[in-house]
Amino acid sequence: MKDTLILAIESSCDETAASVVKNGRTILSNVISSQIELHKLYGGVVPEIASRKHIEKINQVIEEALKEADVTLDDLDAIGVTYGPGLVGALLVGVAEAKAIAYAKKLPLVGVHHIEGHVSANYIEHPDLEPPFLCLIVSGGHTHLVIVKDYGESEILGRTRDDAAGEAFDKVARAIGLGYPGGPKIDKLSKEGNPEAIVFPRAKIGDCPYDFSFSGVKSAVLNYINQAQMKGEEVNRADLAASFQKAVVDVLVEHTMLAAGDYKMTKIAIAGGVASNGTLRAAMEKACAERGYTFYRPSPIFCTDNAAMIGVAAYYEYMKGTRHGWDLNAVPNLKLGER
Repeated sequence: MKDTLILAIESSCDETAASVVKNGRTILSNVISSQIELHKLYGGVVPEIASRKHIEKINQVIEEALKEADVTLDDLDAIGVTYGPGLVGALLVGVAEAKAIAYAKKLPLVGVHHIEGHVSANYIEHPDLEPPFLCLIVSGGHTHLVIVKDYGESEILGRTRDDAAGEAFDKVARAIGLGYPGGPKIDKLSKEGNPEAIVFPRAKIGDCPYDFSFSGVKSAVLNYINQAQMKGEEVNRADLAASFQKAVVDVLVEHTMLAAGDYKMTKIAIAGGVASNGTLRAAMEKACAERGYTFYRPSPIFCTDNAAMIGVAAYYEYMKGTRHGWDLNAVPNLKLGER
């Protein structure tokens, strides 16, 4: 059988990325141009600046990905691109680029759901992993617990009712003066602190045991800081970060293990930017080992936004016959499961 080569483009937030993926599992190139240093000045991603930077970088990143993979546009079978969810201006840059290449080279265009891309990152380094499996998706904008029934097909068991886990990390990091991006900085500082020093609340939602809520623990941290300031007490930032992180990780692991038991799932995966958090990875690995489950997680480089995961998801969509027309548009609030 002839190899299937897909050029994938990802520009949903502040990374301009391109990748060439062979047969859905082999990554021939994975080029990422990050804008973190640019957005650090503002304490978060500025959508207009992100869009402008994507326009500047996208051709260069694609050329580099093709060169690294040692292929040309003529060797490709399809173009895959993230079309949602994300920042609308940023998404439009990738979608317009993908459409232009697909039109010029008469190639099929395959739009990819960004969150399905994150789930698909698990296939890159785990050739044995195939659906069905349980997946915890944790990122700056999403916290979902899903059963992956088939490639590109998920059943949502639980989701966050308010803040996503990554969003809570960023807000707490800002409150204790760590800056942006919050997740990696809290993870690093936590290593110096005592996770048992402060007991923060763990939210439980009565009508849906698999749903999450992180606004309460975020508010508890802010209240703790405010009370300490009013009393003139010094806050131990390392203890605070470690205790907050433990409260979030405990809930993520507990809900995942509850769902695994209830739905008789023995293959557990994690995905999304927060899946690169060392404490979460270790806690999930321990919980799975205790129960005899097989635990899958992508390398940190494939947890954060990248085009390789989009290429993997695009391959399975392409094989299913998914094709998008020239009317493909950016859908910034695209829900998981929507097309």
